[in-house]
This record gives sequence, C-alpha cells and structure tokens, in this order.
Amino acid sequence: MQEFENKGDKPTKTGFGEGVRDAARINPHVVGLGADITTSVGMNLFAIEFPERFFSLGIAEQNCIGVAAGMALSGKIPVFSTYGVFAAMRTTDFIRISLCYNNLHVIIGGAHAGISVGPDGATHQALEDIAMMRVLPNMTVISPCDATQARIATIQAIQELTGPVYIRFGREAVPDFTDVNQKFEIGKSELMYDGNDATIIATGHLVWEALQAAKALKEKGIRVRVLNMHTIKPIDKGAIIKAARETGRIITAEEHQVTGGLGGAVAEVIAGNFPVPVHYVGMPDCFGESGSPRELMEKYGLTSQSIQKIILESPDIRSL
Repeated sequence: MQEFENKGDKPTKTGFGEGVRDAARINPHVVGLGADITTSVGMNLFAIEFPERFFSLGIAEQNCIGVAAGMALSGKIPVFSTYGVFAAMRTTDFIRISLCYNNLHVIIGGAHAGISVGPDGATHQALEDIAMMRVLPNMTVISPCDATQARIATIQAIQELTGPVYIRFGREAVPDFTDVNQKFEIGKSELMYDGNDATIIATGHLVWEALQAAKALKEKGIRVRVLNMHTIKPIDKGAIIKAARETGRIITAEEHQVTGGLGGAVAEVIAGNFPVPVHYVGMPDCFGESGSPRELMEKYGLTSQSIQKIILESPDIRSL
C-alpha cells in the first residue's frame, strides 16, 4: 500500500476556496455568496478573482439560502459558505424546503467543522452538521480528509453533481498528504491502508490520525484496514460490507458527535447487511469548549492514540 507523507500542514478551508475559484475559471455560471465571512472560510480566493460574481449578504444565513435557491433556478451554480454551525443548522428549514425539496444545485461550504476550531468554543464548533445534512433527501454530504482532497472534491461537486451538496471542512492547518492526481470519486471510499484484523473507517481530519494508528499497530503485529469515507452520503455500502466480512470488526473515527454522523451511517449499513462489532471514536454526546486544537483533540479522544487504545483493549479485538 502507498505510504502517505505530510507535504506540509494546510487548512482544508484553503482547499475548498481553491476549488471554488478553479471551478469558476472553467464555468462562468459559478457565483459566490457570503454571510459577512469571507477569508476565514476560504471564499476570499473566489471573491478577489471574480468580484462581480461574489455577493456578501451580511449576517443573514437563511436569506443566503433563499437567494442561492433563486440563483440556481435562474441557471447559476451558487456556492454559499459560512461556519458549519450556521451553514447547516441555522438554515436547516430553508435548506430542506428551498434546496432539497426542489433538488437545486447549490454548494454549501460548512467551515470550522469539528472541535479543532479550538478557541472559538462550543458555539462555533460544528459537531452535529453531518447528522443534520445527511438526513435530508437529495443532499450529498462530503467530508474531505485534507486540503488537496478538498479542492478536488469541491471542483467535482460543482462540475459533476446536480443537486444540493454540503462540503465539510476545517479552519486549522492539518497534514496535507493526498496526491494532487489522486483518483477521487464522490460516493466511493478510498482504501488508504490494507489489513484484515480490523477496519478503521475515518472521515475528515481523523483520516490522518487513522493512518498513524494503523502504522503503530502494524509494529505490534496488528494489521488494520483504513478507509477514507470522504462521502458520507451517498455512503459506500459495498466497501463497508466488504470490510465487515473480511475483517470482522469496525472502528469509526470522526470529528463529530458519535450520534448520527459517520458512525451512525456505518452502523446502519452494518446492521442491515453483515452485523459485526462497531466501535466509535468521536465526540461523546457533549459540547466542546475553548482551548488549543490539539489540547481539545486529545481531551476528547480524537487522536491516533485513542484509536489504537480501542483496538488494543476491546474484547472482540484482543483475541487477535
């Protein structure tokens, strides 16, 4: 299997911004919408290059969704981005009726996802957005693992999809480790590391942590499979069922509540097709707090060490 090396830390929000800008260079119908937040969500790259196609509507997120719906009905491809807690939750009713019910092609960028927003604290840490968005009919939910993948995913979402899309990404600089020429397909997971003793299914920033855990476990004689589940909806059922059959145990890892997110989506597939033990790494049904990103990741168990601990201490895995 390929060994992934960090090319240098880079925020996934930057990859999102690059993707919007690059797609706009190809497609003149792409327009940008902001809610008094531009640089901190990566949309400044688009706004600088295409000022005549960028509209800042102020702190009125619900209104942004309404405007985006109107633009989509007029033949544009609107990209709206703000912090995930506002993009996914303050606007939920508007997204449900205006976008999803009408199946409109609008891209929603949910920035500042996860606990790693750090000092901004609980009010600005999007930890429930995957659950909120994946339940909506017609919605595609994407959670890229690094900046390079965020750029590619954003371009594909704009250019290749037709309905509403929610793309989740973070603010802090994190390892950027995937190839610029990677094979990326929305709705298909990526096998990042192979093994048959257990499977770690991770998304977003936790993919890197999963890879580090897999490397450390290999030294202990435990070979785990790592799947990058960058698309939460539609989820790659085939890869999940295959992993359950071939490894017999699943660990999910996400920077999101354990309820309703990636773990819940994986468990739904497992329960209905090939039941095996499933363990969860994620926020334990609580709000976050202020602190440095790494301190918070460690406190709430969102690290490679936490993944290793579950695999080494779980009764169904200790028999390996």
